Amino acid sequence: MPITQPPDVLKLLAHDVRWSLIQALRLSDYRVHELVEQLETPMNLISYHLKLMREAGIVMMHKSEADGRDVYYSLEHDALRHMFEAAGGSLYPAHQAEDYTRGGLKALSPLRVLFVCTHNSARSQMAEALLRESSSDAIAAFSAGSHPSDIHPDAIRTMQMMKIDIHTQKAKHWNLFSGQSFDYVITVCDRAREICPVFPNGQIMHWSFPDPAAVQDVNARQAAFEQTAAGLKARIRLLLDVIQQAAA
Repeated sequence: MPITQPPDVLKLLAHDVRWSLIQALRLSDYRVHELVEQLETPMNLISYHLKLMREAGIVMMHKSEADGRDVYYSLEHDALRHMFEAAGGSLYPAHQAEDYTRGGLKALSPLRVLFVCTHNSARSQMAEALLRESSSDAIAAFSAGSHPSDIHPDAIRTMQMMKIDIHTQKAKHWNLFSGQSFDYVITVCDRAREICPVFPNGQIMHWSFPDPAAVQDVNARQAAFEQTAAGLKARIRLLLDVIQQAAA
């Protein structure tokens, strides 16, 4: 068989700093100075390697909704997963990525996860429903906001397209959960991350999703909701894999 060059994704991530960035961004989004602190690496090097990863399509950046001067970096999870699967296929064509069974999650009950955003009307509501559906109700999923309002019709419509009904879910203030213990507390809104209260024992994560409800054009807004739902689903899939691996 002909000898071929290593896949680009393997060459890209073989560098120590870029591999460390992937690990840091795996479950949570961060700003540059937070990555500098975590990796104990100069900012100019962090910025350089983030730029290379953005050009490769495995890292994205966007301005914080809370403070337009801040920028959050996050992984393009589906793109990275597909690149790794393609890289594995170059050696093992018959290999198919393992899909963890959700049955194993039953033993983890009652694991509790709280999703937090500002209005608890779209992102956090969809995340709550997607986690409940993906875990077959093995994980107790909740959502709340700092200024709760009605669930956005496009959120309901988008979930219906995914065969998930959320029209009976209600927006809740996060004070309702004050003092309760959660295994994971995940902010899906930049503004909420800045002011999120402390919940006992919970591992804090941040998933930086722009607010799809802020899009003015009707068609573009629906597309934004669908993109947000797809992104949440990819994050939740990874979270479930991590939870199940840790329990194995």
